[in-house]
Amino acid sequence: MTSHRGIRRRIAVVATLFTVFLIYQFTFGSNSHHSYHAYYNSPPTSSCQPLPGIEDILVVMKTGVTEALDKVPIHFQTTLRCIPNYVIYSDFEETIEGVTIHDAFRNVSPALKESIADFQIYNRLQKRGRKGLETQDFADEANSAIGKPNNPGWKLDKWKFLPMIREAYAHKPDAKWFVFMEADTYISWSTLLSWLSHFDSSKPYYIGTETQIADVIFAHGGSGFVISNPAMKLAVEEYTERADELHEYTDAHWAGDCVLGKVLSNVDVRLSYSWPILQNSNIGELDEFTTAFYRRPWCFPAAAFHHLSPSDIRLLHNFERRRFARTSDPVLLHSHVFKELIYPELSNVRDSWDNLCDQEQSTLSTFQECQEYCEDTKDCVQFVMRGGTCYTGSTPRLGTGNSNARSGWLIKKIENMMDQAPKCSRPDFGL
Repeated sequence: MTSHRGIRRRIAVVATLFTVFLIYQFTFGSNSHHSYHAYYNSPPTSSCQPLPGIEDILVVMKTGVTEALDKVPIHFQTTLRCIPNYVIYSDFEETIEGVTIHDAFRNVSPALKESIADFQIYNRLQKRGRKGLETQDFADEANSAIGKPNNPGWKLDKWKFLPMIREAYAHKPDAKWFVFMEADTYISWSTLLSWLSHFDSSKPYYIGTETQIADVIFAHGGSGFVISNPAMKLAVEEYTERADELHEYTDAHWAGDCVLGKVLSNVDVRLSYSWPILQNSNIGELDEFTTAFYRRPWCFPAAAFHHLSPSDIRLLHNFERRRFARTSDPVLLHSHVFKELIYPELSNVRDSWDNLCDQEQSTLSTFQECQEYCEDTKDCVQFVMRGGTCYTGSTPRLGTGNSNARSGWLIKKIENMMDQAPKCSRPDFGL
């Protein structure tokens, strides 16, 4: 394995670029409403495709009481339907469609839960159940570079990570891999398993989309991340031995996935970088031709997506089922996603739609001027009038619904990009 070679030389550039990337996602992505054509919403069949190695994995989903009823049930029909071993943790124990949702904090000391203000919502739930929820608990605060600091459920969420790894390890201590996901994450299991087969599960691995806060490099939680059994054991032991100190660290922090990264760093388990295999983007936000990062996504596997609605998750699930019904290739590539899922949705012009162009052309004030500029500019393949301002883009993205925008794509230029892209004779696992 060479996944750590050159990490320190790259980290400053990667961290800076990924921070910009996350801020852009916060601006355009996390609260977007997606509207794709019904073509992709055919009902799934009852059979499960073979998933070699899935029996060695424990899938761990993290959710919260304010979202669980809306976001968790779709997974029973899609991402979790063919998974033999999974467990779901929340801040409230309940049953949803016959499945137990476990309290991540059940073995956390009462003194901690009573003394930390972030646990106020949890304590209300313990006394009154769902009747204890208040209007402000559902406040739809916009995400920011430091999350949602005024949202009670979000503030509590950071406390779940360390108790969750301890609970998950106790739940299935013989699992070779622990795969963590959130309720708005989709995972392509055949793709993930093919990728993980290149790693030795008997060694300590911590694999995820690289993010950095201060001096801590960690896996972004919503993108999904993977921890091997030896690394889980080390992290659980570290948490058990230094719980008070780590609770103080968590209290002073704002991101629970960063807290977990700190614990793994303490026990000398460094992060193996996974971008673009595990994505912090939904389909509309994906940029499959980007050259802004240290890898080009095109020939890399596409194992996970984030910021998804239940309908997005069903779309991806049904798309994969149709795809694997006509191919024996278990690995979904980013090139497949673009060619088969994104490109068919592009059109010359789309009203009430924002394709997320980010290059402002301040001198252009009409849609026609914006379109003509893009047509005459060599590296321009898409354009949008958003709020009366023209923006252009050199790589194609699908985007999202926006009543204050009108988008267009230059299909011939995009087809030329596809023709000139690598042929991907084999998946690039980045190893």
